[in-house]
Amino acid sequence: MREIPHFIAGAPTPGGGERFAEVYDPVCGRAQARVPLGGPAELDQAVQAAAAAQPAWAAVNPQRRARVLLEFKRLVESRMQELAELLSSEHGKTLPDSRGDIQRGLDVIEFACGAPHLLKGEYTEGAGPGIDVYSLRQPLGVVAGITPFNFPAMIPMWMLGPAIACGNAFILKPSEKDPSVPVRLAELMMEAGAPAGILSVVHGDKAAVDAIIAHPLIQAVSFVGSSQVAQYVYAAATALGKRVQAMGGAKNHGIVLPDADLDQAARDIAGAAFGSAGERCMALPVVVPVGEQTAEALRARLVASIARLRVGVPSDPQADYGPLVSGEHRERVLRYIEMGVEEGAELVVDGRGLAPRGGAGYFLGPTLFDRVSPSMRSYQEEIFGPVLQIVRAASFEEALALPSAHPYGNGAAVFTRSGSAAREFVARVRVGMVGINVPIPVPVAYHSFGGWKRSAFGDANQHGMDGVRFFTRIKTVTARWPQGRPAPAEDPPPFP
Repeated sequence: MREIPHFIAGAPTPGGGERFAEVYDPVCGRAQARVPLGGPAELDQAVQAAAAAQPAWAAVNPQRRARVLLEFKRLVESRMQELAELLSSEHGKTLPDSRGDIQRGLDVIEFACGAPHLLKGEYTEGAGPGIDVYSLRQPLGVVAGITPFNFPAMIPMWMLGPAIACGNAFILKPSEKDPSVPVRLAELMMEAGAPAGILSVVHGDKAAVDAIIAHPLIQAVSFVGSSQVAQYVYAAATALGKRVQAMGGAKNHGIVLPDADLDQAARDIAGAAFGSAGERCMALPVVVPVGEQTAEALRARLVASIARLRVGVPSDPQADYGPLVSGEHRERVLRYIEMGVEEGAELVVDGRGLAPRGGAGYFLGPTLFDRVSPSMRSYQEEIFGPVLQIVRAASFEEALALPSAHPYGNGAAVFTRSGSAAREFVARVRVGMVGINVPIPVPVAYHSFGGWKRSAFGDANQHGMDGVRFFTRIKTVTARWPQGRPAPAEDPPPFP
């Protein structure tokens, strides 16, 4: 069976232990490769290589570092189809979705290519008598990223781009479910001209995560995954003095007001709820129509939109989404569907009737629930699959309260033609990202991405200037140059 190696100190590195995980093909349900599960030894090997390479990389001027990222961007773009096919083969996304995954990561790489401007400090002349004050942005040193299965290209690039542009060495621990694309990205970074050790990939499970948290040379940890693990990483790493940004789960809401364009809203909501099989933290799994008339009209349109969805293999150009990433995850989503039925929600469209392709793949049809109540566990928890829930609200205030009171606070959207209603919603909703007639409000690369409440732990968001701030620290200098007599010619110079 093919083995997907670590990538350490600029070269593929086979696993040295006895622990491996299988990487499956979601279309047929068969194991296609295995990946070594590294631990403290493999992690330390990567850290030592990173620590050796980082000082010289930090001394390279920002413009030259940016040129390496520009070449990396060119190389990734030139291999877009190859990378998309590799991503789809392990994740199950459709090829257009995989290309989008890669492109959204490249958007942040493109932003990070502006490092010469982004890293400029501040200067005050004459802050006191003969005194100038200025600030510098300096890299942290060795930093690490822990990324999830659902965006194996985008999220690693969200982290490694700003980190490397700022002069750090970056160690990536990707998901063991779909690890091939992260390794290819590291190979392409070396091909682009980055020194060996500046970007390493160490595969693993909790043992690797704990090794990252514990290693004394790792200065910062960026994490994206479930809220439970995000809170664990944040608490454990900050207790050791590390800088941490930890993005958790989500339960995003779409509020549909009576004046909304319901045809457009239904199409947008169906795409946002079921695209990528619902396996994305900015999916829209809850829709909140305001008023019974709006609810009935929207429900009819959603049923019609769902009927037009096509579930297929990643290479099917007509497919709207493909299989889920693993059999284990499919079973988890099925349990939530059963839970919703048991809790008394109305099952309008049952996706469990979709037979897996070949009888073994991880396919699941789109599922729609109506008359879901906020007290239901299936509403409170993140399902992370192709399941959409309708929670009816009698008023704008009741609808606004739902995402604001929910334990997750990643994103929300409001569908309306009213500027005043949209403005009121934006001002008062307690979430980190808001869309106005935009169902998936992921910010562009030069703005930051991040949620509130249990969707994010730490003060720094992903990418944008927050990414630069996270991977650098400020040093402020206060300088005065005395205007005394020149030193006698015979005196030795103060420094060699």
